[in-house]
Amino acid sequence: MLELLDRIPLAPLALAALALGLAPFFPEPHLWEKLKMLAAGTLSRPIDIFDLVLHATPVLLLAAKLIRMALTRG
Repeated sequence: MLELLDRIPLAPLALAALALGLAPFFPEPHLWEKLKMLAAGTLSRPIDIFDLVLHATPVLLLAAKLIRMALTRG
């Protein structure tokens, strides 16, 4: 599984994390909205859960890749 993460190019992953993490830009990014709903305990509709997963996946993959890069080079 880690080999798959290693094969993902960093630049497109960063672009996807920015684009999906901040989309839609106005009035409020979906990721921020869904995280607020999660913290408030109101994230219960399946479409909202799917939306959180969709918008958070590239951000989480980018974080995992950056951590892996830091650990393997150190």
